[in-house]
Amino acid sequence: MAYDSAATKARIITAATAEFAAHGVAGARVDRIATAAKANKRAIYDYFGDKRKLFAVVLERCLVELAEAVPPSEDLPGYAERLFEYHRARPEALRLVMWEALEVGDELVPAEEERTLHYKDKVTAAQAGDSGDDARARVFFTLALASWSVAMPQLRRMVLGADFGMDQLRQEIARAVASLPSNGSRSRVGCRP
Repeated sequence: MAYDSAATKARIITAATAEFAAHGVAGARVDRIATAAKANKRAIYDYFGDKRKLFAVVLERCLVELAEAVPPSEDLPGYAERLFEYHRARPEALRLVMWEALEVGDELVPAEEERTLHYKDKVTAAQAGDSGDDARARVFFTLALASWSVAMPQLRRMVLGADFGMDQLRQEIARAVASLPSNGSRSRVGCRP
């Protein structure tokens, strides 16, 4: 039987996604990835280099899949709901980004320039129809609301209660995003001339 390197790479990426999502880069073990992928460790190093490079490939793949599944939209409340549902069904991308934040901190991340351009696409979509609007903060808060709500189940339970359902939460996130002010509609409550 011929060796199928594409299939082996795919199995490695799938196994590495689960391993990194569960343990981060520091806690992930190449031997566990190899066992789960039914590949040898040497193949992992040959195809991807070290563990950090493999993590970067896995994260990029997850973010591309997320971007394709939940494209930017001028409808930020609807976008927030779709993003929430994506993370709810497939939490790996969110976990990988959280591990990246824990392990890299405020340093530059792999492919930061390309990823920044992708976020600019989200801002541009959110600005549609209001060329004077700077939607960066609204997009940031939208991402935070949709992601943090899935990422912190213990906080969600303690604040909202165990009986506060995920469908109800999705609706509340959309309502909160809809209430975010644009530049042209900032509230002046509490401001003095």
